[in-house]
Amino acid sequence: MNKKLLIVAHQPSPNTKKMVDACIAGTRMAEAGSVLVSVVAPLECPPQQVLDADAVVIITTENLGYMAGATKDWFDRIYYPVLEIKQGMPYALVIRAGLDGTGTQRAIESICTGLHWNLAQPMLLCQGNWQDTFEHQCVEMGQYMAAGLDVGMF
Repeated sequence: MNKKLLIVAHQPSPNTKKMVDACIAGTRMAEAGSVLVSVVAPLECPPQQVLDADAVVIITTENLGYMAGATKDWFDRIYYPVLEIKQGMPYALVIRAGLDGTGTQRAIESICTGLHWNLAQPMLLCQGNWQDTFEHQCVEMGQYMAAGLDVGMF
């Protein structure tokens, strides 16, 4: 039976698009044949897409010390429809932060705690000026999440 990995990605810039593309590449490199990967922008992701997922990777920017408004809107729309049904769902978090990312991290972890989702991999904070290592780290995140689903780790 196929597992579904949902990547909810806010990618307003060429650099954040590179990060999302790297995460997708990582899922392919995992050679996780039983894992179907879908990528969707937060404003285009309905609750049903989350209900259909077995795990989620959230990729967002830090805006004014908080998560992107599109990401917050997504959480506002999916929270109650998925609350009782998706408890225990594994998730991963990638933050592209020009500053420190701590406000974004706290807010998203608080929401995910309320949803009773489980952090499957330590949060990835891509902080400060652009570094090419951000792409490599996103590849690893994608690999881990796809492989983990494929072998039943979560």
